[in-house]
Amino acid sequence: MTPMEIAPTAPGSRIDWSAVAQELAPTFAARAAGHDADDTFVSENYAELRRRRVFSAAVPAELGGGDASRAEMFDLLRTLGRACPSTGLALAMHMHQVLVPVWRWRHERAPVEPFLRRLAALELIVASSGGSDWLAGSGRADRVEGGYRVSGRKIFASGSPAADLFSTMAVHDDPADGPTVVQFVIPLDAPGVTRHDNWRTLGMRGTGSHDVTLESVFVPDAAITVRRPSGRWSHVWHIVAATALPAIFSVYLGAAEAAREAALRQAARRRDDPTVQEMVGAMDTELGAARMAWRSMVDVTDRGTVGPEVTNEVMIARTVAGRAVLRTAEAALEVAGGAGFFRSAGLERLFRDLQGARYHALRGPAQRRYAGRLALGLDPND
Repeated sequence: MTPMEIAPTAPGSRIDWSAVAQELAPTFAARAAGHDADDTFVSENYAELRRRRVFSAAVPAELGGGDASRAEMFDLLRTLGRACPSTGLALAMHMHQVLVPVWRWRHERAPVEPFLRRLAALELIVASSGGSDWLAGSGRADRVEGGYRVSGRKIFASGSPAADLFSTMAVHDDPADGPTVVQFVIPLDAPGVTRHDNWRTLGMRGTGSHDVTLESVFVPDAAITVRRPSGRWSHVWHIVAATALPAIFSVYLGAAEAAREAALRQAARRRDDPTVQEMVGAMDTELGAARMAWRSMVDVTDRGTVGPEVTNEVMIARTVAGRAVLRTAEAALEVAGGAGFFRSAGLERLFRDLQGARYHALRGPAQRRYAGRLALGLDPND
């Protein structure tokens, strides 16, 4: 996309990002089934998001962005998740890569201003590999003059077909500090970087979450954004946890709300049936739990503080929300009855998309152990 195709932002104007999402949602919803059926990336939706400057929406106005708050971005993701979960989830993976440096800029005056200014000026799109890395990191980083040579295979690189930049990490065997994760941002067209076309999945088929391989890619020291111990919680990773999870589960909540709406359409003719009434109540109870857990995540991350306790609250809410959206999807199929089994009802696709909620960190035993150790006064790292 050329700069001429990106809608300009009037100086001093304040964009209503909720209105932007509401405006885009019907078109995105109309395309969702086609991308699911064809295993194709939501390229048209991404082009429209770029034209509306959504990718830089969270960048502060003084740095050239749309000045949207975290809450506004989470609401936008929820709306897009209701319309097209694949678009919402791919965007969430970009968005948390913007919200994290914004948080560091606002609260720590971290030296991220050049990155944020460049992202806003060019409306750049970021893909990330957090799903294949998390605390431990993956890939190998060998020290060379002026930087590192990095090799590895990254999975779940959502939005990679349209992305300009790749935010990822690798592990350097530091002689003094031991295994050290170096995180960095590089162009996706850098020598040695290859985008694959292998995203064939149960759900969220339009996210373009293909593998990306790095073969002896040179990463200059200037591109390194974080150095942290491999496999251990660190300050920056608490920022990531408090940002990525609310963004991601905004999308799943929106998808669960769409499943409810689809189920109610199918059940409308049976509204006087007491059994249907009970099933609808059960569905709304699960969805209510998801909404409360999501709101808890959003509220705790709006405090402007991060650390082990905040991460614990976010992860508990992530577990509750994850269970609740899955149960909402199951209840929606019960409410719809046999009609929901047909693809034309839309529930089948939403049910599959919602299964992705299972796979985001922290999962099951890891989340419970983290919570338990913290409650017992133990170091979550040990």
